[in-house]
This record gives sequence, C-alpha cells and structure tokens, in this order.
Amino acid sequence: MQADILFADSSFPDARRCLRAAAPQLSFGIRAAGQEPWQAPMLVPLMSRIRAEDMDKVGGLRLIHQWGAGLEGVDLQAASARGIAVANVPTALSGGADSVAEWCVMSALALSRRAMELTGLMRTSGEWGAPMGRTLLGRTACIVGLGDIGKALAARLAPFGMRLIAVSRAPDETAAKSFGCHGAFGLDRLDEALAVADYVFLCLPHTPATHHIINARTLAAMPRHGYLINAGRGGLVDQDALLAAIDSGQLAGCALDVFTPEPLDPESPLLRRANILATPHIAGITDHTYGEIAKFIAAAHAAVSAGRLPANCVNRAEVAHNFLP
Repeated sequence: MQADILFADSSFPDARRCLRAAAPQLSFGIRAAGQEPWQAPMLVPLMSRIRAEDMDKVGGLRLIHQWGAGLEGVDLQAASARGIAVANVPTALSGGADSVAEWCVMSALALSRRAMELTGLMRTSGEWGAPMGRTLLGRTACIVGLGDIGKALAARLAPFGMRLIAVSRAPDETAAKSFGCHGAFGLDRLDEALAVADYVFLCLPHTPATHHIINARTLAAMPRHGYLINAGRGGLVDQDALLAAIDSGQLAGCALDVFTPEPLDPESPLLRRANILATPHIAGITDHTYGEIAKFIAAAHAAVSAGRLPANCVNRAEVAHNFLP
C-alpha cells in the first residue's frame, strides 16, 4: 500500500482532519496489522513506538515526523543508522505550550471549585449554595519544569494572585524571577518545594532522571490540602502511590492528562475517584496548535520530497549526507 504520509496508528483523529485541510493534495494511510508492506516517504508516530523493525516495514521511508514535540518513543539511533531523518514541532512553535498551559489553569480551577461534582450534586441533593470552593488567590503554585510550557503557565497563573515557585534541573534564580517566580529549586530540593505548594504542576519530560519523580515519598512531602496536576508524561508519577495518597486523604485531588500506559484501561481506578480529573491526552489539542502543526508537517513533506532536510530535524548531523545541502 502507498501513501504520501503514513500515520502509525489511528489515535488523535483530528490530526488527519487538520492535515487534510492544510494539504488536500497529500494522501494518508493508517498503519494496521495485515496491511504491510507500506510505501511512504514520511511516518507520523502519534502514540506508537517506532523501533528499527517498524522502520524496515515502510519502503522508501525518509522522515519520521512527530505530530507535536514528544520523540521518546522513536529509536533515534536506529533511524540515524538507516539515514532516516527524525523531526518534531516544538511546543514554542506550534502554540502547544500555550494550549497545555491553558489546560493546567482549567484543571486547577476545576479542582478548586469541585467542578467534577457539581452537576451530580444538583441532580441528587437539591441543596443550593454548596459546596464551598477554594480560590487560587494567595495560594502557592510549584511549577516543576520551567521550559516552554512552564513559562507559559507562569504567565497565566500570576494574574490569579498566586505565589509562584519553580523546580528545574538547572535552577536559575534570575531567570525564574523574570517569569514571576519567587524561588528556584533544583530537583534535589523537590521535597522542600513541594512542602510549601498548594498546587504542583508537572511540566517536564519523562527521562530516566525524572521517572516516578512523584512517588510515595514526594507525595508525603505535600500538604494534605495540595493538588497535583500532570501535563508532562505519565511516567513522572507512580500511579499506585498517587492512588494511595488520594484514598488516604494525603492529597486533596489531582488532574491527569497523561498516564502509564496509554491508552488507559477504562476500568482503571484513576477513573473512579470524584477528586481526580482525567482527560485523554488532550492538553495540547486545540484548533490553534493543530493548525500550526499541520503547516509544519505539510512543509516537512515538501522538503523531503525535494530531497531537503525538514525544519526541526533532531538528527541533522547524522543524516545530512542523505539530503541536499
């Protein structure tokens, strides 16, 4: 089977719709068992892991281009060995950082005002004027990860009158202050930062160094009225420890857009708690972000078709010899 762009799975259906609007001349395929081999110069991973054997099943493959920023599921070494370019669309370029930051604000407000419960209470209790919510005003927000998303989030939380602190791999007090943060902590001082945080926002990538950065110990460091909001990756959080903290009352609630694994089992206990807001990896999925990503994907296909490397190629040095200068 042949296509201009092959999607590795059928998740994120709006990606295909937006790309069709941006590049109606291109043909698309969706990888499925029993439909191999495929011929396509460009593969979009979406939620799939792309290993060496997956690359070898796509004839004429020249580019693996993520629909967004995350490339942790792509075997970069295998791609480079095969002369295949790998590219993404950083959140600062797509507007994805702004969209994810908006989701974080939405989640903080929903948790604070107990939005998940309100309609049900109106149906069953008949009591009006309750329950009482909490304001963001005067609360402390700890932003873990001060990259593009963390910076966009800081700009949106400050007008609510929140006190902001930041945790990052290489803390910089001056840089943190420029984004409205009153303190900068390293990952080695995470417990110290969590201890004073009413809201903790995870806005960092999942790496071996950040795996289960939120665990039984760090959850115990948080105040019992605290909220956790994860817009990063599921692997940042020990989900069993999180459930234990929720059930014991150690944590007031949480909002999760990312999980391990994905898709999440519909029977997961994470979907059975009134004080857990769960969304299906949609924090960055907005009309603006997807419209911008579609433009990058269309431009990348045009570049590769002309023998050139696309923008935002992460293995440029390793594969440049296979493309025009």
